[in-house]
Amino acid sequence: MAEDGIADALAGLGPRLRSAREDRGASLTDASREIGVAPSALSRFENGRRTPGLEVLLRLARAYGVSLDELAGAGAGTPPEAAPPRAPRGGTRDRGHTGEKTRVPLTPYVGGLHAHKHVLPASDDPPTRPRQVSHEGYEWLCVLYGRLWLALGADDLVLAPGEVAEFDTRTPHGLANAAADGPVEYLIMFGPQGERLRPRTRPGDRR
Repeated sequence: MAEDGIADALAGLGPRLRSAREDRGASLTDASREIGVAPSALSRFENGRRTPGLEVLLRLARAYGVSLDELAGAGAGTPPEAAPPRAPRGGTRDRGHTGEKTRVPLTPYVGGLHAHKHVLPASDDPPTRPRQVSHEGYEWLCVLYGRLWLALGADDLVLAPGEVAEFDTRTPHGLANAAADGPVEYLIMFGPQGERLRPRTRPGDRR
């Protein structure tokens, strides 16, 4: 791998570690107990302040049910299929509360706002309320296709294409495909330190 490719892979490692953990529905404390690394160390890995060694990466990949290639971002630039196949009953690659899904990182850098595109396939099983997680940060999401179930605290929202939601991720939250007849695609922008989007609706608006 070229020098710039290594730099890009390392720059995107933290966000991919966080996303893989959240996909599994695990908190920092849960993951810490499973792999034997302190929550503070995991947090530094996810924020890009430290780079885990190979042994820790192997443990993380095993715990999150992903490959080292996925954590390294191999093939991250390849977009998902427009309509992924329906998930088999029981989900042989079930990754926690979201089920099997496609995730494409759109921002390789560490720190500040970063973005991902997600595709959740349809399932033969009736949708159930997604498992919730909470963590530091702020999230904005927009549905592109299908219907997305957002369980936010005690509230349940079903978002249609073009609809957006934003929330403090310290509030328990979970996402699932709300329909059984097709996939749901959505964009997520996440600020790990609570960064938010700043709307500018008129040309004359100033910061």
